[in-house]
Amino acid sequence: MKIAPSILSANFAELGKDVQRVAAGGADYLHIDIMDGHFVPNLSFGLPIIKALRPVTDLPFDCHLMVTNPADYVQLLAASQVQIIGVHAETTAHLCRLLQQIKAAGCQAEVVINPATSLTVIEEVLPLVDSVLLMTVNPGFGGQKFLPFVLKKVQRLARIKQQNNYHFEIEVDGGIDPATIKLCAAAGATIAVAGSFIFQNDPAKQLALLKAAVGE
Repeated sequence: MKIAPSILSANFAELGKDVQRVAAGGADYLHIDIMDGHFVPNLSFGLPIIKALRPVTDLPFDCHLMVTNPADYVQLLAASQVQIIGVHAETTAHLCRLLQQIKAAGCQAEVVINPATSLTVIEEVLPLVDSVLLMTVNPGFGGQKFLPFVLKKVQRLARIKQQNNYHFEIEVDGGIDPATIKLCAAAGATIAVAGSFIFQNDPAKQLALLKAAVGE
């Protein structure tokens, strides 16, 4: 189980230091939420923050676009040395083309769906993606409670992956703590995004608790 700390819950006054803390603590990715205040009712990070953080760590950047026009960001993020670009299926009428655009830019393509969105919406593009991010809270804010019903969706996606010999990662995001990460791992998730739990205390110690919960 890989862990991607979400800097949405970091101390913005010490963002660079918090990034270095999670890197030293054994994080596998850095999860960066980009929000425009339209697709979700919140604003977060923009390209200047990403560019400022890139020299701070070698961790792969997993950028989660919660914006109404994700295609506008792809080339800019690729130029900022982002490794993974996640786009919500709910934001575009041309999901296949958008995922192809991400791959053509040299990044890994990640498709994201909200808790209430069915897997059938993305089933046709699964051969194209490097990862699938299943939101386990409603997107837009950190610190929300995990939605248990999404576990069945994780299980279904894991079965589809196995039956078709797909190789994408299954990522979960929202309400992750030692109890819920264990449930997600058992359901078939391979990456967990955690924000509030990691940054509420010493990040290295919190990461160790998450890893211990899944036997890492």
